[in-house]
Amino acid sequence: MLIKIINPNTTASMTERIGECARAVAAAGTQISAVSPSMGPASIESHYDEALSVPGLLEEIERGEREGADGYVIACFGDPGLDAARELAGGPVVGIAEAAMHAATFLGRGFSVITTLGRTRGRARDLAAHYGMARFCRNVRACEVPVLELDEPGSGARELIVQECRLALLEDQSDVIVLGCAGMADLAAEISRTLGVPVVDGVAAATKTVESLVMMKLRTSAWHEFAPPPAKEYLGLLSEFAVS
Repeated sequence: MLIKIINPNTTASMTERIGECARAVAAAGTQISAVSPSMGPASIESHYDEALSVPGLLEEIERGEREGADGYVIACFGDPGLDAARELAGGPVVGIAEAAMHAATFLGRGFSVITTLGRTRGRARDLAAHYGMARFCRNVRACEVPVLELDEPGSGARELIVQECRLALLEDQSDVIVLGCAGMADLAAEISRTLGVPVVDGVAAATKTVESLVMMKLRTSAWHEFAPPPAKEYLGLLSEFAVS
């Protein structure tokens, strides 16, 4: 089984770390390919960043189809381009926010999301509502650490994340922590040991979800909304994205 993990930003070091986290939970015989698009933002911290990450993401989905990928993980907590990716992919496509929030509901009554910048909290809340998770989501907290600082040794990012996790347990009365950025994936086990509560990393959760769906021989339904997009002409910079 080949699962393609797509980090929609173009920061290679983060993609490498995301791939390592996915391989750590993948079953024997599951091959993980972790990639970044050839175009797009270095990090995704705004609606603008998210919108401009989608063409490169879809390009990687198309490439994965040619390479024989069995399923896909979108490794950004905004789950950008998820619905469009499902129209193109032959196998299941799962976003890390979607997978993490669902996993958290199996582990406690309520969860808090710990994200990077405050400006991204609205997107996380929107997704919780979209996925039917709003009643479980006690809060979305920002540690005010830019995404690329998660990659920098000595930035103090880990300490700020742990501090917000503690506040989530005490003030939000949450049972579970959901890490709201793929760049935090490698911190989940350590924070869980430190705090003594489940800490869900969406990369791991989405990898195992896709793996399970593929093993059950399930894929996204193409009966109605997620059928392949209709053929039409695209102009300008998007001309190569036209569906024939």
